[in-house]
Amino acid sequence: MKYRSKDFLGWLLEVAALLALAVPDLPELPVQAFGQESSSSPVTKVERKNKAPVSTEILRVKLSRPVEAKLKNGLTVLVVEDHRFPAVFAQFYIRGAGGIFEPEKLTGLANVTAEMLREGTQTRTSKQIAEEMDRQGAALTASSGFGSAESVLSASGLSDNFDAWFALATDVLLHPSFPDVELTRLKQQLKVQLRQQRSKAGFLAEERFGRAVFGSHPAAVVSPTPESVDALTPEALMEWHRERYTPQEAILGIAGDVRAAELIPELEKWLADWRQREVSGVLPADPVPVSNRKIYLVDRRDSVQTTVVLGNIAIGRRSEDYVPMVVMNHILGGGPAARLFLNLREEKGYTYGVYSNFTAVEYPGPWRAGGNMRTEVTDGALTEFFHEIRRIREEKVGEAELAETKRSVVANFALSLEQPTRMLGFAITRKIYNLPDDYWDTYPAKIMAVSADDVQRVARKYLDPETMQLVAVGDGRKIKPTLEPYGSVEVYDSEGKPAAVPKP
Repeated sequence: MKYRSKDFLGWLLEVAALLALAVPDLPELPVQAFGQESSSSPVTKVERKNKAPVSTEILRVKLSRPVEAKLKNGLTVLVVEDHRFPAVFAQFYIRGAGGIFEPEKLTGLANVTAEMLREGTQTRTSKQIAEEMDRQGAALTASSGFGSAESVLSASGLSDNFDAWFALATDVLLHPSFPDVELTRLKQQLKVQLRQQRSKAGFLAEERFGRAVFGSHPAAVVSPTPESVDALTPEALMEWHRERYTPQEAILGIAGDVRAAELIPELEKWLADWRQREVSGVLPADPVPVSNRKIYLVDRRDSVQTTVVLGNIAIGRRSEDYVPMVVMNHILGGGPAARLFLNLREEKGYTYGVYSNFTAVEYPGPWRAGGNMRTEVTDGALTEFFHEIRRIREEKVGEAELAETKRSVVANFALSLEQPTRMLGFAITRKIYNLPDDYWDTYPAKIMAVSADDVQRVARKYLDPETMQLVAVGDGRKIKPTLEPYGSVEVYDSEGKPAAVPKP
């Protein structure tokens, strides 16, 4: 098989990045996380020449359908064949085993169970697993995010020894031993991480924002606690695995240099021991938007900057408003060409970058905007945040800006069609959310059909300044007076506990 080495390296780098993903299709994420700290913000004064050639043609595609099969044990298999490179990427989505279903006193159970899969099986130690994966030139990860409905195990390697590394991945998935010594080590690491994350403004902002928008919904949880970590035992992990890791609601996606007709009968044999078990996968009641604006201050004494997050619950992935929300968010805060960035970064110089995004999964998630700014410009930054939110609600987006945004969204989609792992992600997304068979074929046309009225409609529906939840992390003595004009301020310390009002 002939292939270009640079292309193959790019494919492997793409696989390595995707191994960390638990959800295959999300709105485009900002290049700078809200928690990334900065101290100064030079203005670059970007100038748009608008001289690039522009095509008005709508991208027309017909994606190759994955080969789909259902094994005798109920496991759904999706295979995307791509024989350009001698590599394979495989991902198990274990629906019903995600953090959203955790017992309240065992937060972190889903992710710790996933991470512990690689730490030993009934026939292999953690060292043997690591050495064998290294010897085969393969990679293996497992995780389950807070608020997620699934746990995910991902593996990748060369097609020449696919049988060997996939067998190891299957052993890890189906026969974990959860050795006590390895669990003790992992719990010690987690406790160190818990202490470290409380020194980071980005974590403190996300923790308080989750509580603000989700309230008592399980998705409000973004981290385990020292008490819940202490409560985790090998028996608790084993029970969670036995009850939740079931095949009938799971999806196995495979992309790369394989032949589905030959592979599926082999999968039937390799996974024959994975038996069905009744499991409750009913999600909690959907969260609803908070009906009135609330202001939260996390006092981080002597901080030289303020980290801001604001937003509210918006939509789920099946919403008919998903596509116009993609376009609206791209205009407002989806990247360095968006309004928030151009205003707060390029024009005002308040920050290195500000962005917005929204989380749309099996239940409604939040739209949010945020960034970091110098303490002394917090007032001005908040003014501009709310100015841009009101502007996109009250003024229809111009024809040129709308057209440019839609072309950008479609161009990003077109580039992704060259990546077999993205194609697999599209197939899994369509399966999880029961989207129409031609959903991705018609996606570019749906994006290009979004009108200025659509943008304004979803902005008015989901971005209400009067119900926005506003979280600010910074020196409370300096920024509390800045926050008070927006409403009554609730103050918390870096441990997440209510705190006394900071005095100047």
